[in-house]
Amino acid sequence: MSGCVTIRFYAELNDFLPAEQRTITFKHCFKQADSVKDMIESLGVPHTEIDLILVNGESVDFNYLVQDGDHFSIYPIFESLDITSIDRLQPKPLRETRFVLDTHLGRLAAYLRMLGFDTLYRNDYDDPTLANISDNEQRILLTRDIKLLMRKKITHGYFVRNTQPQQQLLEILSRFDLSGAQHPFSRCMHCNGEINAVDKQTIALQLMPRTKTVYNEFWQCAQCQKVYWKGSHYRRMQQFIESL
Repeated sequence: MSGCVTIRFYAELNDFLPAEQRTITFKHCFKQADSVKDMIESLGVPHTEIDLILVNGESVDFNYLVQDGDHFSIYPIFESLDITSIDRLQPKPLRETRFVLDTHLGRLAAYLRMLGFDTLYRNDYDDPTLANISDNEQRILLTRDIKLLMRKKITHGYFVRNTQPQQQLLEILSRFDLSGAQHPFSRCMHCNGEINAVDKQTIALQLMPRTKTVYNEFWQCAQCQKVYWKGSHYRRMQQFIESL
């Protein structure tokens, strides 16, 4: 069944549209009726960014079959507006804010770990692996790949708009309201393991002579055994965190 519909996307969903379709109601024609999820993603908008779909004024889910003459109003995830009386499309927020990042976001992964957020990252994760980790471990998938977010298995995902790592970090802190959830220097920036205080004598053989002489307080990653201390690198990271 072929037909045409009218659609309007609201707020940041317009980021995914070509300029001529942004912030307006536009016409979309189809040759075969699909689910509204398939139609929306054919226009370039991943389902993980959408929280509410109204068809002719009524809320529907992603399985709704598109009909000729329908009018769609499509909204992003609401942060401050209470729509609990309407059928929200996104699941409830995860109990713990944990992330898995794609191969393009290595520096962002290090920054998130620096602030204490449980963040999985490897530069050899392929798309099926990322989707499985997000689904099985209930982690928010952060990516610069729109197609990856269109996989049905992914329920918690976000397309990172910025390309500069420090701006990406600010974007994530704002988007997920994480300003008060930071625990800096509690995770290893290299492997994501938890960092704990360690007695100097325990790790003395791992220290360079000058480090052993100048510093007395040390921390060690429980996973990869990397040793940390409050040297110049630590002070630079502190300044970076304060600048946020």
